[in-house]
Amino acid sequence: MTTPHATTRRSAAKPSVLVLGGGPDAEREVSLVSSKAVARALREDGHEVHYRAINRPTLTQLRAMKGEVVFPVLHGGWGEGGPLQDALERLGRPYVGCTPKAARLAMDKMGTKLAAASMGVATNPACVLNLRDPACPLDLPVVVKPIQEGSSVGVHVCRTPKEWERAFREVAHDVRRHPHRVYMVERAVLGGRELTVGVLDGRALPIIEIRPKVEFYDYEAKYHRDDTAYLVQPRLRRGLAELLSTRAVALARRMGVRHLCRVDFLLDREGEAWLLEVNTMPGFTDHSLVPMAAAHLGISMPRLCGRLVRMALRDHARKV
Repeated sequence: MTTPHATTRRSAAKPSVLVLGGGPDAEREVSLVSSKAVARALREDGHEVHYRAINRPTLTQLRAMKGEVVFPVLHGGWGEGGPLQDALERLGRPYVGCTPKAARLAMDKMGTKLAAASMGVATNPACVLNLRDPACPLDLPVVVKPIQEGSSVGVHVCRTPKEWERAFREVAHDVRRHPHRVYMVERAVLGGRELTVGVLDGRALPIIEIRPKVEFYDYEAKYHRDDTAYLVQPRLRRGLAELLSTRAVALARRMGVRHLCRVDFLLDREGEAWLLEVNTMPGFTDHSLVPMAAAHLGISMPRLCGRLVRMALRDHARKV
């Protein structure tokens, strides 16, 4: 665990904030970049900031970390999927992001699909991958991905039987190294348009269309390539933008997601929108979509992060 960065003086009446980054999950490096960006933004907004890059701290270690509000900018099963939120609840500390129950549901891609289907939101056919059966359970093309990872970590697109066989071998090897990891198989929608809707405190942000130069918007395209195009409020058929925004807000509410999230859809060539996933702690890097959408409404990163801190205090006060 690193030594906290130097803190900054805060404006009157603004709470101090403990920003957490890193974590033990596969998206640690992305989390470190995002969390440092959040720390800078909160300092600009006048908060005293205590920054900690963590791995998997104990309850005692978390209790000792300074900050009136916790802003955990972590991605993956431990930091975003419930365990950290459980610890913060036990400590009685206000924090940004989902409660443990909602965090666990949103991190589980299959559980998210069930929640969406119960509302009539279209989701691609999918099933849990059975590593005892090497036969592909769905018609190709398919996508194979971990149920509880984001940032396209561990994703395989399989168009041919050979690609399926290679993906199956690589997944089996990965599960031997990480026995807790579970994969799913999902029908692929190739050649569609990827659209994302940020939800901030129960309200939809402007839709963004992602246009990568490569076929698949993978980890490299998300965080390292500079040729991915992002279109804010893209041209869509009449009524679709409102429909997707309404669905995103309603799904977040149904799942109990609070403060912020990003709901991703894939628009196929026939114009049908399929839910991809719900991300309850979106990134805050230079390529990240929720800050981009908020900026389109004139909400700067410092203002966005400051609002999230106030939401955490508001919701904590309601529980006390």
